[in-house]
Amino acid sequence: MTIVLFHSVCGLTADVRSAAERLREGGHEVHTPDLFDGRTAASVEEGMKLREEFDRDELLRRAVTAAAPLSERGLVYAGFSFGAAVAQNLALADAKARGLLLFSGTSDIAEDAAVDELPVQLHVADPDPFEPHDWLTAWYLRMGRAGADAEIHRYPAAGHLYTHAGLADYDEDAAERTWRTALAFLETL
Repeated sequence: MTIVLFHSVCGLTADVRSAAERLREGGHEVHTPDLFDGRTAASVEEGMKLREEFDRDELLRRAVTAAAPLSERGLVYAGFSFGAAVAQNLALADAKARGLLLFSGTSDIAEDAAVDELPVQLHVADPDPFEPHDWLTAWYLRMGRAGADAEIHRYPAAGHLYTHAGLADYDEDAAERTWRTALAFLETL
């Protein structure tokens, strides 16, 4: 399976590289585009400021440029938080997408979005200040209307980027459960 894994607002950190390696150990080819030109942040708050330094359209262009040469293979789009939103937008626009794996983030869904039973898995803290319950319920229903086969996995008391060992949000138990579930999901694609 070929996966394009997009980083969070913290940039292409050691945590994202570690996640990519974990996916590679599961037998997958993983690409990790650096949308922030090598710049990273040590916290979500710093990352949000860093993200604001880049034009939104430019970041999307960079993501499309990174994924486009691989899309003929039938990609799995994946990402963390901000990167999950990027991954979601690209997957919903790619008729050849084989799956969508989201960690700690989602995005708006266009009213005319349509996919053919795209497998989608979301892993999210519960509660998550960036992904409130009402939003996730609406997101899940919109994904279903768009034709996706979506599932949500919630992790009580975990922090927003709970899979990132280098951040204060890290929750080892929730991260391990997430990786077991995500790797099993990828095996079904």
